[in-house]
Amino acid sequence: MLAKRIIPCLDIKNGRTVKGVNFVELVDAGDPVGLAKIYADEGADELVFLDISATQENRKTLIDLVDQVAKEINIPFTVGGGISSVEDVRALLNAGADKISINSSAVRNPQLINDLALEFGSQCVVVAIDTRHVDGVDIVHTHGGTKPTELNTQAWAKEVAERGAGEILLTSMDHDGTKAGFALDITAELSKALPIPVIASGGAGNMAHFVDVFTDGYADAALAASIFHFKEIPIPTLKSYLKDENVVVRTK
Repeated sequence: MLAKRIIPCLDIKNGRTVKGVNFVELVDAGDPVGLAKIYADEGADELVFLDISATQENRKTLIDLVDQVAKEINIPFTVGGGISSVEDVRALLNAGADKISINSSAVRNPQLINDLALEFGSQCVVVAIDTRHVDGVDIVHTHGGTKPTELNTQAWAKEVAERGAGEILLTSMDHDGTKAGFALDITAELSKALPIPVIASGGAGNMAHFVDVFTDGYADAALAASIFHFKEIPIPTLKSYLKDENVVVRTK
């Protein structure tokens, strides 16, 4: 069995790490460079950096901040927000990113997934899917979760895998920030149906939730933010707990 990955997420707005509930009510959670270094030192397997307002503000990701973070860490580093072209990705990789995450631009131009996979390899391409359960159907949302689309989440996930995405970052907007647990049903559905890894995001509140998402949700990785930012669960403590619960994780 491949080791399950623990991934802290830095949601960035105006150069600061922020965290909210259901994608709103954002509060400051600290300096992204300092947090990144702490997580790398504590044994995080990867780090995700999402410039959450870049698409809404119609601008590119904060390259200088990406560069600063990359210089402080020695773990795989995924960057997303405002990416819409091969050139955008090349600039981020040159700044120190290892992988990139696209969401709104992939929905707007699905061919971008193919182009990026061809240019940089599928291992570099993460497609983020923000999903919300609406009238009994799982619907993809874009622009930081502010715009519902007509896309069914399951069908879109299948399409992005076929187009060459290397991973899917699945965020349940219904669970985001609630600390009530991950969205196990849809995570398990996609994890079992797709040939690529699924990173579960949204809802982590205690260590048992991670066991649930790895065992019942079949996720390959679990992403969380506030529980790490506000030191509610230290990463070494979480990994030790998972190991005791017979979940295979990397340890330092």
